[in-house]
Amino acid sequence: MSGTYMQMALNEARAAAERGEVPVGAVLVRGAEVIARDGNRTRELNDPTAHAEILVLRAAGARLKSERLLNCDLYVTLEPCAMCAAALSFARIRRLYYGASDPKGGGVEHGPHFFSQPTCHHVPEVYGGIAERQAAEVLRTFFQDRR
Repeated sequence: MSGTYMQMALNEARAAAERGEVPVGAVLVRGAEVIARDGNRTRELNDPTAHAEILVLRAAGARLKSERLLNCDLYVTLEPCAMCAAALSFARIRRLYYGASDPKGGGVEHGPHFFSQPTCHHVPEVYGGIAERQAAEVLRTFFQDRR
């Protein structure tokens, strides 16, 4: 089933690319239910915090009427940045599955390693490299088309 959720996230990333956004998509699930899904919308909303992960956390919080998204798992096509990693921790996300690594801007396995910091209150289980080749290709194609 996790492959299905990552494919949904990849579809959200492709939709983001069509909108001219950096193609990152995210899907938040609880059990077998998709709670929220979206792609980056920073340009559309003129909001530097409108990353796919933040948007699905906001939508899920509103839908579930809670700031804590207990027993929820997030599938995202790119390693979350430090801002998104912090939000995942605050939301108490159970598991994080991501596609492509982000050595330049990632905040989980790269950069600040947010979940390893002593100030991090909650650490989700982290699984990287899910559909990594596909996720990286969506990003590569997007940036090649702009050069």
